[in-house]
Amino acid sequence: MTKKQLYDITLGYLEEKCPMQYTELLYESPFQLLVAVVLSAQCTDERVNTVTPKLFELYPTAALMSQATPEDIYQYIKSVSYPNSKAKYLVALAQRITTQYNGNVPSQLEELTTLPGVGRKTANVIQSIVFHKAALAVDTHVFRVSHRIGLVSEMSTTPYAVEKELTKYISTSKISRAHFWLLYHGRYICTAKKPKCTECGLIEYCKYFKKQNKKSVKEPQIKLNNLSLLK
Repeated sequence: MTKKQLYDITLGYLEEKCPMQYTELLYESPFQLLVAVVLSAQCTDERVNTVTPKLFELYPTAALMSQATPEDIYQYIKSVSYPNSKAKYLVALAQRITTQYNGNVPSQLEELTTLPGVGRKTANVIQSIVFHKAALAVDTHVFRVSHRIGLVSEMSTTPYAVEKELTKYISTSKISRAHFWLLYHGRYICTAKKPKCTECGLIEYCKYFKKQNKKSVKEPQIKLNNLSLLK
């Protein structure tokens, strides 16, 4: 089977079984989505959604959040991962957006990644959802599923390497949607621990499933102790 055939089969299946093409994060503006995505680094969307309602009630805009202190923000986000660092990021990025971009979230990758706490993954999420650009964010789910199925090579050991390999084979019209298909397949079916292979229609083609049966699975790993890796 060629790599193109594998992509066609995989994306066709995921489009049918995982049609969701939206984030589960709760937000009402581009700025609020940016805040939620920063908070979601190494944290579940479910957890983030428990803290953002009150946070956004008090600080709904960049201008208002820019006037807060990290200590103010910490009180509302302390239940997420790395709350001290994220509180500092949020105040600093709100200040940058307010002073440099008139309170508006910038649309360009180069601009987004200059914001405190915003890496390539976060920037791609914003570009895709807010600005409808062909950007593919690689989080832990996309990273894991892409390797397990065999969409990317074992040499692609970083999120950026995975992104480049995926976008090489996925058409521009499907790139943003493919992010959600891979993400939700990884979140609900191809989970990190005890993947639900019996519920997956891709096991015939899945590299991980074949290796698992041979008891010789070796998956590329992301060092999750590095907060900046998956921003």
